[in-house]
Amino acid sequence: MARKEIAQKMRQKQVETAQTNGAPLSDSSEDSGSTSQMERTENRAPADGLRVTLEEYWEKWYERPHPHIDVSYEWNNGILEAKPLPNYPQTEQYRWFFGLLSCYVDVHPIAKILFLETGTYMSVRDESLPSGKWEVVFKPDIGIILNDSPAPWGAIDQRSYNGVCDMIVEELSDSTSAEVRRDTVEKKEGYARAGVKEYFILDPNDRHMHFYRLDAGGSYEEIEPDGEGVIRSQVLPGFQFRRADLLREPIPAKLARDEVYADYVMPDLLVAETKAEEATERADVETQRADAQKQRADSETQRADAEAAARRAAEEELQALKAEVARLRQRRS
Repeated sequence: MARKEIAQKMRQKQVETAQTNGAPLSDSSEDSGSTSQMERTENRAPADGLRVTLEEYWEKWYERPHPHIDVSYEWNNGILEAKPLPNYPQTEQYRWFFGLLSCYVDVHPIAKILFLETGTYMSVRDESLPSGKWEVVFKPDIGIILNDSPAPWGAIDQRSYNGVCDMIVEELSDSTSAEVRRDTVEKKEGYARAGVKEYFILDPNDRHMHFYRLDAGGSYEEIEPDGEGVIRSQVLPGFQFRRADLLREPIPAKLARDEVYADYVMPDLLVAETKAEEATERADVETQRADAQKQRADSETQRADAEAAARRAAEEELQALKAEVARLRQRRS
């Protein structure tokens, strides 16, 4: 029964996709020997769209439900949703930004980072839904939880988080328009509803990259960069980055020498370089002083040599005069 439901849902997705693109749906791929889109989707995430209870999700679908398929499911108000797979640019941008956050937390340990397919359970009362509440388990690409959060994170036995992250970062999934909508609309609305204070959407193509902050009314407003293109977080005081650097991805050593990042990216490197420069300057001063002393010593030596030469010349001249006087006296006698 479940398999039939999955197939029906996948078939419906094909119809919706074809209608969205304005193209008719053809059954020729299923009649031929080639692998259909439905079969490819089923092979990657065979339970996508399946309705299960929250208890069933935690028990069967939360951690590696398919032994031979690398797929992860989120749970959205009773429906399993497969997490899309990233491409290389998305992975690299995620890695760069995760490194930035890691540097900040290392230097300013006011929060913990949640990642590695860790689920966050969020629930908000909603009488418009049959269950009376909006209830999800999302697996954000990055979650930031402040140390003073009412729902702490970091215990050795925690495999999921039952609370609301203070900041969430999602690397945009853009294989389909539905994936884009999920990150830019559905999850945005959900995170705002749950009370996530800041929501960042990263996109290496820079078509859907946004940075949001929760306003007093519970809606997201865009965090505008300053005149130099710098985005600043309020959740993490002092955490800032150039929007353009998310596309350039400079190496840490370069960031450490940049005033935007110097406070939290390898600050010891800047201190060490400053000390090395000061030591070099001191060595240069000592070298100059030694050179000056050597020059003075050389001048003294040259003066002493000149004086000695003058004394020798005077003594020789005196001896010559004495000899001349003695010679003259001898002639007179």
